[in-house]
Amino acid sequence: MPMWRKFLIIVAVLLIAGAARGAELVVFETVGCPYCIKWQREVGKIYHLTDEGKLLPLRRVEVAKPIPADLKHIPNVKLTPTFVVVHNGRELGRILGYIGEEQFWGLLGEIMKMLPVDAKSSG
Repeated sequence: MPMWRKFLIIVAVLLIAGAARGAELVVFETVGCPYCIKWQREVGKIYHLTDEGKLLPLRRVEVAKPIPADLKHIPNVKLTPTFVVVHNGRELGRILGYIGEEQFWGLLGEIMKMLPVDAKSSG
């Protein structure tokens, strides 16, 4: 098999794998960040039990470590925590920082309105 064909197959597989991820909530955090700790204590420990958590599974990314290749397109993550809703590899919206539960759930609800109908029904 020619090398270019192998390359195209690999690219296609990677694109399909990225698209198959669906929707997720990516939280960019740093060790010892007091707002990250507060979010984890108030929301993070129960997030997976909520309707939002079932629709947008949580993915944690430590900003001091190399950013996963499939998230390198998400620019300007400087503040932690930063919450990014990603659907099929595309950023739909983000929440900068964490003040409290009410603010977090409200902002997440607004971003979730941008999810395509097929993403909402597959969760």
